[in-house]
Amino acid sequence: MTDAARTLMVCSCEDTMPLDGEAIRRGCKGGEIRTARHLCRSQTELFRKLLDESEAITVGCTQEAPLFEEIAADLDYAGELTFANIRETGGWAREAGAAGPKMAALLAAAAEPMPPVSFTTLTSKGVALVYGRDEVALSVGQRLAEHLDVTILLTRPGDVTPPRVEETPVLKGTVVAATGWLGAFELKVDDYAAPSPSSRAKLVFGEARNGATSHCDIVIDVSGSVPLFPAGDLRAGYLRADPRSPAAVEKLIADAGHLVGEFDKPAYVRLNEDLCAHSRSGKTGCTRCLELCPTGAITPAGDHVAVSAEICAGCGACAAVCPTGAVTYALPPADALLRRMRTLLTVYAEAGGRDAVVLLHDGEHGEALIDALARFGDGLPARVLPLRVNEITQLGLETFATALAFGASAIRVLGRAKPKHDLSGLTRNLDYANALAGALGYGEGRAALIETDDPDGLAAALARIAPGTLPANPARFRPMGDGRPLLRQAIGELHAAAPMPAAAVAMPERAPFGTIHVETEGCTLCLACVSACPVQALGDNPERPTLTFQEDLCVQCGLCEATCPEKVITLEARLDFDAWKGGRRILKQEEPFHCIACGKPFGVKSTIEKIAAKLENKHWMFSGDSAKRISVIRMCEDCRVEAVVNESFDPHLSPQRPPVRTTDDYLRERAERGEDPLQ
Repeated sequence: MTDAARTLMVCSCEDTMPLDGEAIRRGCKGGEIRTARHLCRSQTELFRKLLDESEAITVGCTQEAPLFEEIAADLDYAGELTFANIRETGGWAREAGAAGPKMAALLAAAAEPMPPVSFTTLTSKGVALVYGRDEVALSVGQRLAEHLDVTILLTRPGDVTPPRVEETPVLKGTVVAATGWLGAFELKVDDYAAPSPSSRAKLVFGEARNGATSHCDIVIDVSGSVPLFPAGDLRAGYLRADPRSPAAVEKLIADAGHLVGEFDKPAYVRLNEDLCAHSRSGKTGCTRCLELCPTGAITPAGDHVAVSAEICAGCGACAAVCPTGAVTYALPPADALLRRMRTLLTVYAEAGGRDAVVLLHDGEHGEALIDALARFGDGLPARVLPLRVNEITQLGLETFATALAFGASAIRVLGRAKPKHDLSGLTRNLDYANALAGALGYGEGRAALIETDDPDGLAAALARIAPGTLPANPARFRPMGDGRPLLRQAIGELHAAAPMPAAAVAMPERAPFGTIHVETEGCTLCLACVSACPVQALGDNPERPTLTFQEDLCVQCGLCEATCPEKVITLEARLDFDAWKGGRRILKQEEPFHCIACGKPFGVKSTIEKIAAKLENKHWMFSGDSAKRISVIRMCEDCRVEAVVNESFDPHLSPQRPPVRTTDDYLRERAERGEDPLQ
């Protein structure tokens, strides 16, 4: 982002919306404001002149952004040019006269920089498999053969008339397993067979076999059966249509013909394997991301998970629920989104706005609904501040906590009536946010989901929002970083700004923070839990047998509970702010046992004595003449080896085991007693 003074160019769009210049000036301090009535047509010279004068420009119009970008390119403009939609989101509304603070906030937020997006390249050479049952598959394959290298695979075909000229291979088979993505599909096929060239009235296939493999770049599914992939509509290179719908088949053919070449796919998430709490030493801990990934892009990979950038569809649910920050969203990163929200709410308040409602929405569904409400309804209320995200499922607890801390009266997430992705991760984070908001005095139900495809339904839901309790001194921190540190920062600021800052808050199950309880009497201080903890919430002391715990680091992954051999650890989801500030505390501590030979401290005193008591005169190695051997239990590892060597201890010198009794022994004993051995 340039440090040059920014110029705001706002247009009344032929006087169809009022412009509150004073409110915009109050919010957008330090920037020059210029106005127009018909900037995109009769007043384009005003824009051309501005390009010569300013190094940073925000235009309050997105509809004509392509035109303004073309003008800037023609003039070789090297400055920063951004656009903000203030018309459909504020100016075209029943409350447009009061929307000045909102316009100021939207203009300011649009200038907040977003990091560049990284991409993964998918390469397709056009090798396509058309999978179907009948003549529909043959027709699709023949029409696509002009653009793609097509093979047709028919699953359990009925009476299919052979093509007059075999320009495209037609085979029989059923796909039983499928993996891959655009440019790299692999299909396992059973019942595989080729047709006889002498097929007359119908295709007749030869002897079938199982276990065939197909490699292709594109999979075109008109079989009418279940999808070959989970969330198949989100898998790049997998096109599926109902064969009974001619319109759907035509769209599929049009889409498939363009899937040749190199395609840049956004890398939606980043993975830090070192932070992952999935597993340790064969024990499974956190599985939150695995449970929510709709496409199967996340798979176990030892102690951590692996994320396939080629398969990932960008829903962001994994990042939203990851307790450690091992998986973070990158489109945009969470801190960049929160900085834009900070600007939005701060400028809105400085411009005179009150009781702000943050409306989080996506582009495909949310923007269309807001546009329809502006064009055909009352538009958004003046206090509703829309903020676009890539997918609503990417939203984590830090988003909702930050919005409340910055002074939002309420948060609403706009979703579809029929969700595109699984919303369980999103609703879980909304529950966490509401638990915190209620306990800290912000009010009940401050964060909620609106699921509608109807603009009037959206308007009705927004009209029902009651003002919440606002912090006396809203937070103004600048969000930085990602993952767990960002979440801790957001939670801390939410508590600091709270109207009623409670010391502790009970949280719903599976919340990403809490404490552990250890039954100290059963704990042997083996410290297996310390080795398993992926975030160092559990610790020890090299000088003394000690188990310590730092609550603000705990992510409630459950690895300590699963690893503990004594089963004395249980978890409790909560937010104890005093414990967060208190740092590391001792859960159990004992005196070390000192070697009876050299005095070196080793082990735990109570454990060594307990082992010795259980073995002395109760085990053949430590009974009778061997009783003196019990002393080795009370020695360190070095002295124990020396004692065993010097005393010539034979660990295999066990008592004579009784001989194995056979059937002949029983028969002989019966005969010796005068009994008939065969009765």
